[in-house]
Amino acid sequence: MPLPLPKGVDLDQSVDARKVKGPKGELTMSVNPEVEVAVEDGVASVSPRSGSKFSIAMAGTTRALINNMLT
Repeated sequence: MPLPLPKGVDLDQSVDARKVKGPKGELTMSVNPEVEVAVEDGVASVSPRSGSKFSIAMAGTTRALINNMLT
């Protein structure tokens, strides 16, 4: 499921971490290499890099954590 970015909130991507910055502060989270996070047109999407159970589980967990960071 895609994650819409609220107005005034930015999701920055570095090599191994994601940073959410908004009017209420800034949060940073490292991301497992089994997960890919993409941001396009104000919408973030999280997907597993492979079809393994671990990769799929980490994608779901990462999506939930990023959603919590956005709110």
